[in-house]
Order: sequence, then C-alpha cells, then structure tokens
Amino acid sequence: MKTTLKKCLFSALTVAAFTLTTSCQSNESKDTTPWKPLFNGENLTGWNQKGGEAKYRVEDGKIIGSTVANTPNSFMTTDEMYGDFILELEYKVDPSMNSGIQIRSNSIPQYRNGIVHGYQIEIDPSDRAWSAGIYDEKRRGWLFPLENNPEAQKAFKQNEWNHYRIEAIGDTIKTWINGVPAAHLIDGKTAKGFIGLQVHSIHKDAKEGTEIMWKNINILTEDLQKYSKKTTVEPVVTKNSLTIDEKKNGWEMLWDGKTTDGWRGAKLDKFPENGWVIEDGILTVKENGGKESAAGGDIVTKKLYKDFELLVDFKLTEGANSGIKYYVDTEINKGPGSSIGLEYQILDDAKHPDAKLGNHEGSRTVASLYDLIQADTNKPINPIGEWNTARIVSKNNHVEHWLNGVKVLEYERGSEEFRKLVSESKYEKWPNFGELEKGSILLQDHGNRVSFKNIKIKTY
Repeated sequence: MKTTLKKCLFSALTVAAFTLTTSCQSNESKDTTPWKPLFNGENLTGWNQKGGEAKYRVEDGKIIGSTVANTPNSFMTTDEMYGDFILELEYKVDPSMNSGIQIRSNSIPQYRNGIVHGYQIEIDPSDRAWSAGIYDEKRRGWLFPLENNPEAQKAFKQNEWNHYRIEAIGDTIKTWINGVPAAHLIDGKTAKGFIGLQVHSIHKDAKEGTEIMWKNINILTEDLQKYSKKTTVEPVVTKNSLTIDEKKNGWEMLWDGKTTDGWRGAKLDKFPENGWVIEDGILTVKENGGKESAAGGDIVTKKLYKDFELLVDFKLTEGANSGIKYYVDTEINKGPGSSIGLEYQILDDAKHPDAKLGNHEGSRTVASLYDLIQADTNKPINPIGEWNTARIVSKNNHVEHWLNGVKVLEYERGSEEFRKLVSESKYEKWPNFGELEKGSILLQDHGNRVSFKNIKIKTY
C-alpha cells in the first residue's frame, strides 16, 4: 500500500513538474514583439504594382505572384515608405524561379524611366543557394552573396515555406533564413524606400504561371534596438571599398578612406597640413568663411587621367560651395584662387548666390559644368546633410555628368559648340581650356564645409 502511494505521489509530482516546465518554456518562447501586419490577409490594400505585368492575387491568406512572358521584373510594393525597421515574413517558391524582397527601394521618373531599384534580399532556389543574400537591384549588383556562408546556404528548404528576418537599422542590414544568420551589410546608399515582393521576368521559352507565395508579413518600426538580434556573420562594409561587381569591372579606389596617399595640395608637393580633415572614413574640407583656396587649398591626385569614369559621394552643408574638377593642370594659375580645370559643380542651389550667376544661365548650379552648361533642372538631388553621388564619364572627349544615377548633361570636349561656350565664359583667357589629353582630379576648397567619401575611378 505504501509503495503504491509513493508511486502515485511520484507520478503526480513528475506530471506537475513537466507541466510547469512546459509552461515556462512556452512562455519563454512566445514572441512578444509588437508586430504590425503589412498584409491584411484578404486583399492588396496598402500595396501597388510597379514594373512588369506579372499577376498577383490573394488566396487563403497568401499573396501569390505568377510569372508572365514578355514583361520585365514585377514588384508588388507597399504604399508606405520605410526607413528603419525589422521585417519578418514567410515565402514558398517554385524551384525554377528567382525572386526577392525589395527593401528601402524606390521608383522615380528620372532614374531609368521609373525602374524599381534598391536593396533586394535574394530568393534563390537554384544550386547556388544565395537566398537571404543582399543584391542591389538595377544599381550596383551583388553586395553580400552567400558563397562564404554554407550554413545559410543549407538553411533554405526546397518546396517548403521559408522564413526571413530582415533588420534595417541605420546603415546596417542583417538577414536570417529559417533562423540561421545569413547576411550582414554596412552600407549608407539608401536610407528609406518601399518594401516589394518580386516576380522575376522569365525567358521567352519559359512556362508562364509559375508561382511564388508570401504570407505572415509583419513589420516593427519602433523600439528597434530592444528587439534587434545579434548576428554571427562578419559584416561587409562598403564605405571606401569596392563592391564585388566593381572589382570584376576594373574599378579602383582613388582614396583609401584613411590616409592622404595618392593626393597632394594643388599648389603643394604634399597634402595640406590645414583645412582638410579625415575622420571616420570621411574626407572633409573645413569651413573658412567661403574664401576660395584660402585655408588648405584644393587637393589633387598625383596621378594623371585620360579616359575615365569617376564616382564620388559628396555631402553639402547649408549654403556651401565646392566642386570636382578634372583634366586639371596645376601648372596653370600658380597665383591666388583655385586650380584650372573642367568642373562638376557642387552647390547648395537654394542658399548660395552662385546658383543665380554664371555666363550661361544656370551653369553654376549643382552637377552643372561650371560656367558652361547647366545640369538638367529635373535632377534628383538629396537634401542638405544627406549624401549624393556624382559620376563623371569621359571617353574619347565625350563627357557626361550624372547625379544619383541620372545623367544630367553631356558634351564633346574640343567641339565647336564647346569652344564657343568657353569663349563666352570666365575661362576664355586660358588657351585650349578643357582640352588637355590628361590631367589630375581635384577636390575644391571653396571655404565651405563639404564632405567626400567612396571616391572610385575606372580607367579606359
């Protein structure tokens, strides 16, 4: 009798302990994150389609996208724009498809006729298995592939539902696939944009109607540091570094982000001791009351360039003036003022008086060929205090100025039209202005605080 009682008591205590343990584990594992649904499970309210004409429908609480022939990439995008957030969702993809989740993406008329561009979290059921890697759609290509993360590659489940967690906080993007850390990118290219669900274009011989499905799409936009998770993946940092595609295509860094190597004062044998500062991977010309070349003076590359493509990120302060000059000969104009060369103008058009000056109307506004050709007035310029990207392309005397991915002007060096513009400008006193075979690249000290980073060049 006593033995039976002991057994019963032991069994009861065991059951109670198991129940308590299970209850505690359940409470511990319960997700208390205050998620907000991006998709209501019933219709596409709050979403709109961009790009191609793939078919999207809602069925059984899922968004289902179907491929259509003879149409470009299609995107079902949020009406709302998101900057910092944590996003979780599930998807199931046909093994023959390629797809992705767009984040911080945009579509503006000036950029390639409104094409969707921006960060994409890859969906890749192929043998390559780069799902949850980070691609830059219609811009820079791959930023974080998964070739060095076999655990994440193995985490994808073919013909099953997969779970993504995406954190975009400040300049950092982190991803997980089915709980496995996948990508970790530090990149300051775009701070805000829509979220989009991609149906990729298909080959003309491919079968129409192939499907991808998404469900349980939830977002968090507040108290992000509280809910952010640590990752074991080492970050890829793009500041002052070449992307994968840039390395493949022959680009090189023109400034290393740390030292003054490769640069000197335009009128010095070494880099200026004053007027310029390098801090946190950013090169800044200091404020000096707007006096041209009166502090550290202009800086130039020691190397000369003929045909090239140049990229420079720049950030203006209010009322600031500066410039990027090319085909500069520092032996010209050894006196006061800036060195002579063709100039990509950098200016606060709204606050600096130069915007209304110049021998040709508008030719001193941002991205213009200074004093010669006005940049397209429909140019996409980011607000003061945010980064912009200048691109200058010069091949066989054909020159283009680009701003934030949009071409804003082009001209032919040495043409009759070019020489006429020069004859009507402040440069008319310099013989053969702008027609050097090769010259230095220059960053201008115009006495205002302007910052630069990601200075890259490709030569031809």
